[in-house]
Amino acid sequence: MIRIKFWLIVVLTVILSISGFSQDKKPWNKPIYDEYPYHFGFSLGLNTFGARIINSNEFFSLDTVYAIETKSQPGFSVLMVSSLRLGENFELRFTPGLIFGQRDLHYLHNLQPDTLILTKHIMRVESTYASFPLLLKYRSIRVNNYRPYLIAGINYTLDLESEKKIRDEERPKIRLSRNDLYFEAGIGLDYYLPYFKFATELKFSFGVMNLLRPDNTEYTRAIETINGRLFSILFYFE
Repeated sequence: MIRIKFWLIVVLTVILSISGFSQDKKPWNKPIYDEYPYHFGFSLGLNTFGARIINSNEFFSLDTVYAIETKSQPGFSVLMVSSLRLGENFELRFTPGLIFGQRDLHYLHNLQPDTLILTKHIMRVESTYASFPLLLKYRSIRVNNYRPYLIAGINYTLDLESEKKIRDEERPKIRLSRNDLYFEAGIGLDYYLPYFKFATELKFSFGVMNLLRPDNTEYTRAIETINGRLFSILFYFE
């Protein structure tokens, strides 16, 4: 479902950009905006946290855990924006901020080894990321008051809730690593308005570090690797 929504939004973004190109030439809003050496602003966004889980070799010999899957949950982000002009088509962007979200790990487990009565246990893993992305932005030519772009880079994140105390009613529950590094790529469209520049952006983030923190329970022994995934829809005001 998330993939379908993503491609639908991509198609709409492309259609909007094409419609901008197809229009007759119009007076430009903020015509020398892109000549400034740097810009500042802020961004608000929506996101979904996900995870790629690889089962361990020990998984099939466990008596308790029979299946694991992850379910994405909606979240939001608040970012600051600083942008350095590198040339006609390139910018270097630093957009630190906070990302709030949650991953649900669905375990199918059997708490009575002598029987085969499977029940589902949902681990709700909340995260608040301090995010420090460094991104390279490539902009196409500007037509009227539109300018599509591509963006890519890396993002170091620090999970501020990773050490949060686990309440008794939440157990069993695993912890994820505090640090992660993401490779990020996305597509967006700049809109030049009379008083500021507005942009919409779709971005995928792929975690490369193993988030698993072993605790010697079958809930972590069943897993070899957890890699973070993050899909974001961002709105920029600069």
